[in-house]
Amino acid sequence: MEFNTSPYLLKEASVQRVMLKVLLALLPGIAAYVWLFGPAILIHLALTTITALVGEALMLKVRRRPLGLFLPDLSAVVTAWLITLTFPPLVPWWLTVTATLFAIVIAKQLYGGLGQNPFNPAMIAFAVSIVSFPALMSQWPGTDGHFSSQLQVIFGLAPRLDGLTSATPLDAMKTALMLAGDSHSTSVSSILANPEVFGLVAGRGWEWVALAYLLGGVWLIQQRVITWHMPTAFIAGMVVISGALWLWQPATYASPLFHLLSGGSMLGAFFIVTDPVTGATTPRGKLLFAAGIGLLAYLIRVFGGYPDGVAFAVLLFNICVPLIDMYTQPPVFGMKDQ
Repeated sequence: MEFNTSPYLLKEASVQRVMLKVLLALLPGIAAYVWLFGPAILIHLALTTITALVGEALMLKVRRRPLGLFLPDLSAVVTAWLITLTFPPLVPWWLTVTATLFAIVIAKQLYGGLGQNPFNPAMIAFAVSIVSFPALMSQWPGTDGHFSSQLQVIFGLAPRLDGLTSATPLDAMKTALMLAGDSHSTSVSSILANPEVFGLVAGRGWEWVALAYLLGGVWLIQQRVITWHMPTAFIAGMVVISGALWLWQPATYASPLFHLLSGGSMLGAFFIVTDPVTGATTPRGKLLFAAGIGLLAYLIRVFGGYPDGVAFAVLLFNICVPLIDMYTQPPVFGMKDQ
């Protein structure tokens, strides 16, 4: 008779391996981005990746940490890619470079490096940038943009952006409803009928990018890089409040599907909320943490001053993580849950 006894050998799971899978999962979204909006995003991916690695290396040198141990873990590259994918691809090159340095140097390394930072570095970079440069952070491309024109904008060679930029679906929806005020002449359905901004369900082109992020996120769950708790809770939190308001006043509030396929919802659900360093760690805590972010992100994007609220919601709930973990700890084995 054979006995299955300890020690048990677990499958090797290094930080580098996990981060590499996250980068691979982002590729479908990047491919859809390039196909629909042009390859300008690739320029920023290259710039932020190089900046992140250089900034990480310099800070490791200053902190007297071994470069060979920490630099190849790819965590800085993941931060760089998330910054790029949350920023408009038409922002000046210096803005993404500065934001990446801020994320790596201030939000990550000054707190002690990977595993020590209390706030998501990519979301810190986004929040600081959109507060400091709101006009630049609203330069989103249309689906018919040309790479040569986009390249001139990125490197400051094109003084005018007329005909090149377009509003995001969330911004267009919010602005149209705000201009309508109490008038009943403008409804969500009439706004969605604009083919220049909106597609089948959400924004023209953006819904396919969101579905590509969903595909990558499901693969991460299948690979057991992330668990189902946070993505499901984030989506549920956003669906519950958006669905309730939509059922109450469908002429004033967009459907849950519109909100899930617009803005940073899918990117946030699978790639940002699931950050293992800055998120909750207990099973119940993960559900509360992610559901709260989904709820707050919707409130900010609909009633707040910004078209999308994922970054601000993540940062606010990063502050709550110690409290969430403290009150959702599972009982110790053999002890009753008090």
